[in-house]
Amino acid sequence: MTDAVKPPKKPRGKAALLEDKCIACGARCQSVCPVDAIQMTDAGEPIIDASRCIGCVKCVKVCPVQALEMSFTPEELRILEQLAGSAAPEVAEEDPEEAALRKRLAVYSGVWVFIEQTGGEAAKVSWELLGKGKELALARKAPLCAVVLGDNVEKLCLQAFGYGAEKVYLMDAPVLRHYRTESYQRSVCALVRKYLPEVILMGATGLGRDLAGVVATVLSTGLTADCTGLSIDDKGNLMQTRPAFGGNIMATIVCDKFRPQMSTVRPHVMSMPTFDSEAKGEIVREPVPVTEDEIQVKVLKILMDGGGGSDVDIAGAEFIISGGRGMMGKDNFAMLQELADVLGGVVGASRSAVDAGWMPPDRQVGQTGKTVRPKVYIACGISGAIQHLVGMQDSDVVIAINRDPEAPIFQVASYGIVGDLFRIIPALTGKLKALKAARS
Repeated sequence: MTDAVKPPKKPRGKAALLEDKCIACGARCQSVCPVDAIQMTDAGEPIIDASRCIGCVKCVKVCPVQALEMSFTPEELRILEQLAGSAAPEVAEEDPEEAALRKRLAVYSGVWVFIEQTGGEAAKVSWELLGKGKELALARKAPLCAVVLGDNVEKLCLQAFGYGAEKVYLMDAPVLRHYRTESYQRSVCALVRKYLPEVILMGATGLGRDLAGVVATVLSTGLTADCTGLSIDDKGNLMQTRPAFGGNIMATIVCDKFRPQMSTVRPHVMSMPTFDSEAKGEIVREPVPVTEDEIQVKVLKILMDGGGGSDVDIAGAEFIISGGRGMMGKDNFAMLQELADVLGGVVGASRSAVDAGWMPPDRQVGQTGKTVRPKVYIACGISGAIQHLVGMQDSDVVIAINRDPEAPIFQVASYGIVGDLFRIIPALTGKLKALKAARS
């Protein structure tokens, strides 16, 4: 008798990172590695120690964007080919945990937008989010729904239909007349538990940030704040992009194990959808799960915020002339105001100018200021750090004036002028005044 030839052992390979695929999702791969073979760079990308890797594939499975793969040596590839040719095809067994997760998440469906309102007037950011929500709903082949809470606010349902909502969940009662965290949280959570939405979007306003945080906490799900981009990946997860590491990079965050997926978005980040006055939809009226007696916080008086600054809302301006550290001083912003007056615009500022006390905080544009989408944005003496760019990069036309030809602001500028702004701005103002005088 001859001994049977023992087939070679199937190689497991080593984990490897694919170039330009990692989204710095938060070290998921490192957290699941059982042998500590993965370390993270300052940019949030994995460094894999091949000598320690045991080929367990856990990091590959957990990556939300398939940025990791198993790498094999030429000899290992030859063995794999040999095994594939000599054995019957193997039926891949689904991991029990993955199967359970997939089953649990499958019951969630639909994209919801919370319609923020004060005194029956909707916040503009809510309509902007319905425009983006429509894109997400189409990608998921799911309905786009709005959530309206308040007292005598049914008219907002009709507006929501006009901006793209197919269905509106309405809770209308005196207890919801004024925003209070507990009453609104309990109402929203009751709706979520009953109808199980897959995605919830809210405006990154004072009210939206407060409500989104407490709702996510109560529902034990994830929340990404101040998103600048939203999309759906090939697994159906919501890709939530926002500035990270102090604004030095843009990180894309995925909540792949919990539902609903929640995001807040600043006003003016998303485009305003076109209003269709003929659009119709379904209103689902739901009882409010809370009574006035159960709410300890009472609204005694409403004091409207006067702003405490210049009373200028730069977020809604069509022409913005912003100054940065290159303005050299507070008095020099007068020349920007003169140009703004000619254009019918307003004066903005970078964070460095605000921190120096040259402009009030309500004029700040950027990550820690306001997000703007004017027709024309003129950046004067602003270098263009990413913290500033995320607040104005969606302007229709960006004109940058800076002495430094390598300033990052020129990378997003429609038109760039390299030169002395103290000569350029007065010359530009004078030319515009002459043109206006000639037309009059």
